Amino acid sequence: MNQIDSAAQYPTPSLKRRLVCMLIYEAALVFGVVFFAGAIFDISTQSKSALTLRHARETFLFFIIGSYFIFFWRRGGQTLAMQTWRIKLVNDDYQRVPLIKAIVRYCLAWMWFLPGFIIAYQFGLKNAELVIPTAIGFCFWAATALFIKDGQFLHDKLAKTRLIEVSKPSEKN
Repeated sequence: MNQIDSAAQYPTPSLKRRLVCMLIYEAALVFGVVFFAGAIFDISTQSKSALTLRHARETFLFFIIGSYFIFFWRRGGQTLAMQTWRIKLVNDDYQRVPLIKAIVRYCLAWMWFLPGFIIAYQFGLKNAELVIPTAIGFCFWAATALFIKDGQFLHDKLAKTRLIEVSKPSEKN
């Protein structure tokens, strides 16, 4: 099957669908992962405050979240949220994503938030103020899908991966 046949057979899910999947379903699942990983970190380090070992905690959570995504992307191309919304991550040739591309995609996906975090840090923004530059950066990154020919996000283009729509499984009578 050539690239054109694959593109017709596996269209890119709508921007709205991808964002809802990410912001509602995936965020809830990642919250649970972070909650339990944070509890394990606190118990194992006997932390009494979130500021204790802050950088170690952030590094630990970065790797835990990365492990979650990379495991599912490599396993079947779908996290639990992506399964619900019938969205699948594939290589640019519509095959299973290799480990290195999954890692690169995970790191590049932080660009949804990193510019906003950097701006907030530079201006000393805290708490609710942090939301504004992060939300603006998030919106700009989401908008990259509007300017890329096949509607993929910039981090997918750079990682040479793509999100595709998976058809509903046929019901057997």
